[in-house]
Amino acid sequence: MYWTLELASHLEDAPWPATKEELIDYAQRSGAPMEVVENLSEIEDEGDVYDSIEDIWPDYPTREDFFFDDEEY
Repeated sequence: MYWTLELASHLEDAPWPATKEELIDYAQRSGAPMEVVENLSEIEDEGDVYDSIEDIWPDYPTREDFFFDDEEY
């Protein structure tokens, strides 16, 4: 399973919180690439409910990761 920003962006408008099955259904209905569906299918699931993409991809970059302090320069 691998995630990229492009693949994860297809889940931005997903109906959070959601189960694995709901996310797979959303990805298929929204026309997301097959890699997104495959990644979601590979999640070891015990009926968990996911609140955001960070629950699926813990290394998902946040706005803070791209923060640039204009006052430094």
